[in-house]
Amino acid sequence: MRRLLFALALLLCVPGAEAAKDRSTFRFTPTQGEERPVVVEAMVGPQGSDIALKLRFNKAPFGPECGMRCANATLLFDSDSNTQSGVKLAGQQPENGADLAIIVQGTRDLAGAASASYLRVKVRRLSGESQNLDDGDLLAELDHRVDTERVHVEGNTVFLLIDAGGNLPSGRKARVIYHPVGAKAIQAQIPGLLSGSASNSKVKIFRKGT
Repeated sequence: MRRLLFALALLLCVPGAEAAKDRSTFRFTPTQGEERPVVVEAMVGPQGSDIALKLRFNKAPFGPECGMRCANATLLFDSDSNTQSGVKLAGQQPENGADLAIIVQGTRDLAGAASASYLRVKVRRLSGESQNLDDGDLLAELDHRVDTERVHVEGNTVFLLIDAGGNLPSGRKARVIYHPVGAKAIQAQIPGLLSGSASNSKVKIFRKGT
């Protein structure tokens, strides 16, 4: 059973630990007393028509350790690094121009006699008509227990493979935005889906044996 689970696990393919550290897309240091799990290190990159993400939280993003205060992190993807196409927030906000919102939530399944904790990932398409981060079409809602080819959890680390195909603007460069509660937004530029890196990405998530 253990061997089977290992074979199905999504892995991050990197040449070495030091290289992985050097290629972090961003890092964040939370303030003391932060109750919810937050992303402290991320690696993001294109993989074919998908976006591959490795998100390390400062503590378990779901489960009994966080109780009712589990992860609720939103990462934004500006697929063409253009603030004119995508969500339009009031004022000069770093989030302006984001085309996808990726929401990672630790939650509980209250159905049945006993509740079960799990990780839920929602993907929303943001357009020029979107005036807030909830104002967009829900493209996917993933469950780490079911969608094992798209979501995998190892301790405090979450591996995601998000479908970025369809009606998204594309460019050679893209932006990732993470705005923790009570802190300044973090922005990072990465290769876009048209950069040529999508087939040879430094971030590579795959099913072992395929």
